[in-house]
Amino acid sequence: MMDKKRILIVDDDTDLSFIISEMLEGCGYESLRAVSAEEAFDILSHKSFHLILLDINLPDSEGFEICRQLREVSDVPVIFASARTAEDDRIRSFDIGGDDYLPKPYSMKELLSRVNALIRRAYGQTEDKQLSFGSVVINTATRTVTRNGKKVMLAQREFDLLVYLCRNRNTAIPKEKLLSEVWGAFAEVEPSTLTVHIRWLREKLEDDPASPKYIKTVWRLGYMLEVDE
Repeated sequence: MMDKKRILIVDDDTDLSFIISEMLEGCGYESLRAVSAEEAFDILSHKSFHLILLDINLPDSEGFEICRQLREVSDVPVIFASARTAEDDRIRSFDIGGDDYLPKPYSMKELLSRVNALIRRAYGQTEDKQLSFGSVVINTATRTVTRNGKKVMLAQREFDLLVYLCRNRNTAIPKEKLLSEVWGAFAEVEPSTLTVHIRWLREKLEDDPASPKYIKTVWRLGYMLEVDE
């Protein structure tokens, strides 16, 4: 999940969203589609995304409302794509946290260009396929982990959590941010679930899980992967 960039397309024009999805997947992205705010929130409750392409006019709400709620829990890049081209709409889209605004109709070539540009700005040109700290080596391409040269079995969420911590090493990350980025922006997940996954990672990767060297608790905030640079 953390390697192939995943994009959510929220648009009630199913023909257009299908064309966009096919184009994005042909260019190496993974995509999912939603035709309403309700469906978008449902998808976002159990999946995380690298970018959201969001129409304003939806059958049950406005894209503005989705973005507003999303910004309370996530900073995932958002591109508004809409037939509404009034200046007030464009300004509002940026004021509530949108990253780009693409008026309809638009060409697939321009859309892809904007998606690529925003992905580069948000995540960099490339992400390392191999991450490491101490004796732990993470291969994000094969989703495998070794410690002292021996394979360590991790569940999907454990692996995703470890990769997120590793890519944000030496940064204190709030619990809410970890839950949003790893489990999904609107996932109904108890904080205790995160606590349990952290404990499992420590048991599998730390020499002394009760006094961890790397996976540290940040008092009253969250967690951090602390590594000497």
